[in-house]
Amino acid sequence: MSFPLSAYLLAFLSGALATAASLPLWRAWCVRTGLVDDPGHRKIHDTPIPLAGGLAVLTGLLVPLLLGAVALQLNVLPASAVEKISYGFEKRGLQLAAILVGALGMVLLGWLDDKHELRAGPKFAGQLGIALLVALAGVRIKLFPESPLSPVLSCGVTVLWILTVVSAVNIMDNMNGLCSGLGAVGAAAFGATAAMQGQYLVASLALLAAGALAGFLPYNYPKASAFLGDSGSHLTGFLLAVLAILPHFYSVQNPRPLAVLAPLLVLAVPLGDMICVMWIRWRAGKPVWEGDTNHLSHRLVRLGLGKPQAVAVICGLHALFGAFAVWLGGGR
Repeated sequence: MSFPLSAYLLAFLSGALATAASLPLWRAWCVRTGLVDDPGHRKIHDTPIPLAGGLAVLTGLLVPLLLGAVALQLNVLPASAVEKISYGFEKRGLQLAAILVGALGMVLLGWLDDKHELRAGPKFAGQLGIALLVALAGVRIKLFPESPLSPVLSCGVTVLWILTVVSAVNIMDNMNGLCSGLGAVGAAAFGATAAMQGQYLVASLALLAAGALAGFLPYNYPKASAFLGDSGSHLTGFLLAVLAILPHFYSVQNPRPLAVLAPLLVLAVPLGDMICVMWIRWRAGKPVWEGDTNHLSHRLVRLGLGKPQAVAVICGLHALFGAFAVWLGGGR
């Protein structure tokens, strides 16, 4: 994992600090522009809460990347780090550009939904367009033997994967700290896996995302002075979806077929929760997209846990799955 290790720590801390520092500014802007979650009969808050989280997390991603690009130009980083990062940019430059455009697109789409409550059709079309853009740029799941149809099949599976993960993460944004906590832990697991495989740029990007999400938690857990909003939950789901694709879980250097299960393990909690609630809704004859209180978080609360404790339990379970995935996918 020696990149050096300090570079990974810098990526995490810079993301966390940029998010935490920008959040008060975005929160004030949201209050001024009316981008808030108003109290209601199904809400636990009695005052409007700014939907500033997604904008702050995006800032936590972009500001360190901008500063890192300046540092590369000024040659202030260690030569070994510059060489490895530059190599990664050469190999994945187009993919990373598409990911950043996709992240911006997801935040914009979520912001529009927060502001205007988009209908399902336009919202899905936006998600589909962003997922297709990323897949066409080369960020793809490769499960099929080489053939003329394999790029089309890989592209289709990738788009379906991104849409599924975004939806799974979005519907788990139902308690303070849950979505951002799951995102931070999941991104850290993907970062650790990539670092152990010597994929320096992917690891740095994943740990930057983990830090950006972690920097939001003090404002959202256990009590919230800001919410992620749809912009934040869309961004979190998108980041986890693409970070699950970028590392090489199976390679000549790491020839373990079971390692390809690592992404499913990292995302077992949100994906499993989505499957369970959809099954319950289907059995009850209700639309599978209709919201309810059958999520794992709600069930833990009904068992007697407080909401902060329920979130902690779920994130702890998520971390256990992530640790197992790192062992499975990161070892040599």
